[in-house]
Amino acid sequence: MIYRVTGRARIGMRWQRFSLELLASKPSEAIEKTYSDLGSRHKLKRSMIKIEEVREVSKDEIKHSKVSQLMYIEALVKW
Repeated sequence: MIYRVTGRARIGMRWQRFSLELLASKPSEAIEKTYSDLGSRHKLKRSMIKIEEVREVSKDEIKHSKVSQLMYIEALVKW
Protein backbone atom coordinates (compact mmCIF):
# COMPACT_ATOMS: atom_id res chain seq x y z
CA MET A 1 0.00 0.00 0.00
CA ILE A 2 1.04 3.56 -0.55
CA TYR A 3 0.72 6.11 2.24
CA ARG A 4 1.11 9.88 2.10
CA VAL A 5 2.54 11.29 5.32
CA THR A 6 2.28 15.04 5.79
CA GLY A 7 3.48 17.26 8.57
CA ARG A 8 6.10 19.78 9.65
CA ALA A 9 9.80 19.42 10.41
CA ARG A 10 12.05 21.89 12.15
CA ILE A 11 14.93 22.52 9.78
CA GLY A 12 17.21 25.22 11.10
CA MET A 13 15.11 27.78 12.94
CA ARG A 14 11.94 27.27 10.86
CA TRP A 15 9.18 24.69 10.72
CA GLN A 16 8.82 23.51 7.13
CA ARG A 17 5.98 21.47 5.67
CA PHE A 18 6.69 18.08 4.13
CA SER A 19 4.79 15.42 2.23
CA LEU A 20 6.22 11.95 1.68
CA GLU A 21 4.76 9.03 -0.23
CA LEU A 22 5.94 5.68 1.04
CA LEU A 23 5.33 2.00 0.45
CA ALA A 24 4.31 0.41 3.74
CA SER A 25 2.09 -2.40 4.95
CA LYS A 26 0.32 -0.28 7.59
CA PRO A 27 0.17 3.36 8.76
CA SER A 28 2.49 2.82 11.74
CA GLU A 29 5.17 1.49 9.40
CA ALA A 30 4.81 4.60 7.20
CA ILE A 31 5.28 6.79 10.29
CA GLU A 32 8.45 4.94 11.29
CA LYS A 33 9.83 5.23 7.76
CA THR A 34 9.10 8.97 7.82
CA TYR A 35 11.02 9.46 11.08
CA SER A 36 13.89 7.39 9.72
CA ASP A 37 14.01 9.13 6.34
CA LEU A 38 13.79 12.70 7.62
CA GLY A 39 16.08 11.96 10.55
CA SER A 40 18.82 10.55 8.37
CA ARG A 41 18.45 13.05 5.55
CA HIS A 42 18.27 16.20 7.69
CA LYS A 43 19.82 15.02 10.99
CA LEU A 44 16.54 15.56 12.85
CA LYS A 45 15.42 14.05 16.13
CA ARG A 46 11.88 12.69 16.38
CA SER A 47 10.84 15.66 18.53
CA MET A 48 11.66 17.93 15.59
CA ILE A 49 9.18 16.13 13.32
CA LYS A 50 5.43 16.68 13.73
CA ILE A 51 3.28 14.28 11.73
CA GLU A 52 -0.14 15.74 10.98
CA GLU A 53 -1.73 13.17 8.69
CA VAL A 54 -1.18 9.66 7.38
CA ARG A 55 -3.52 8.43 4.69
CA GLU A 56 -3.60 5.70 2.10
CA VAL A 57 -3.49 6.94 -1.50
CA SER A 58 -4.55 5.19 -4.67
CA LYS A 59 -2.27 4.68 -7.65
CA ASP A 60 -4.01 7.55 -9.43
CA GLU A 61 -3.21 9.99 -6.59
CA ILE A 62 0.56 9.39 -6.54
CA LYS A 63 2.48 12.64 -7.01
CA HIS A 64 6.07 11.41 -6.74
CA SER A 65 7.38 9.47 -9.74
CA LYS A 66 9.75 7.29 -7.69
CA VAL A 67 6.83 5.77 -5.81
CA SER A 68 4.99 4.93 -9.02
CA GLN A 69 8.18 3.34 -10.37
CA LEU A 70 8.46 1.22 -7.22
CA MET A 71 4.85 0.12 -7.63
CA TYR A 72 5.58 -0.94 -11.21
CA ILE A 73 8.65 -2.93 -10.15
CA GLU A 74 6.74 -4.53 -7.28
CA ALA A 75 4.00 -5.61 -9.71
CA LEU A 76 6.60 -7.20 -12.03
CA VAL A 77 8.19 -9.10 -9.15
CA LYS A 78 4.80 -10.47 -8.02
CA TRP A 79 4.00 -11.51 -11.56
